[in-house]
Amino acid sequence: MDEWKKLSECRTIVVKTGSSTLTFPNGRLNYHRLMRLAETMSAIQRSGKKLILVSSGAIAVGSGRMGINSKPDDLADKQALAAIGQAELIRIYRRFFDYNDQKVAQVLVTKDIVINHERRENASNTLAELLKMDIIPIVNENDTVATDEIEFGDNDTLSSYVAELAGADLLVLLSDIDGLFTADPTIDQYAKLIRVVNRLTNDMEKSATGSGTGFGTGGMVTKIAAARICRSAGIKVVIANGSHPGVLFDILHGKETGTLFAWNSGPAKYARSE
Repeated sequence: MDEWKKLSECRTIVVKTGSSTLTFPNGRLNYHRLMRLAETMSAIQRSGKKLILVSSGAIAVGSGRMGINSKPDDLADKQALAAIGQAELIRIYRRFFDYNDQKVAQVLVTKDIVINHERRENASNTLAELLKMDIIPIVNENDTVATDEIEFGDNDTLSSYVAELAGADLLVLLSDIDGLFTADPTIDQYAKLIRVVNRLTNDMEKSATGSGTGFGTGGMVTKIAAARICRSAGIKVVIANGSHPGVLFDILHGKETGTLFAWNSGPAKYARSE
């Protein structure tokens, strides 16, 4: 069976969406996109699958509420804006999911769920119980209290650990780029989109670039790192463009959309980007 087609068999899916997907370049929320994301995930949940959403955007939303057009450098400022933004963000999510008759729950975590066995088990049990109750957990890092010692630093990494904790089959990383390319497509017209990755090569890692927006904390580097974490747990990963949330339907119907980290033996397959 084709590796993409196998994705239709996935039962538990973690979807991560970044600030660049949820907001405009000035940090203001893209309400239409959030509404479509809630609609799409609700429909997939009704089909019998279990979904978890890992959402960035708290600091960006907080900045927008306060009229700040750039991400602050000071930790205290970031934590304050996260507190403002997280409350607003979950309110908006709840409204859109309620409109689709889908219940959600907010889960805020810090990195100690990875290194502390008891907290890891508690987090895993909480996610399992929420999924059993047919609720979509909306997970974010607890930026309000996180410090260097207990922060993930980016939600790509966070989403990979959430996928592990939930025993997920698939992690979908929605971004502002179509997937992993052989080179930076913004400067190399001959860059090719890599459709399937069975193993990472040095060339692939060299092609990764940093975050594309002022509010984002990730980039292709952190997405590859997240894929590595998932590999050890046997979780497949797809990187896809999240500008149209309906891309989730395409992925779960086996359509080649973005880059699939399938983690099988054999050479990676390539296809020129459209």
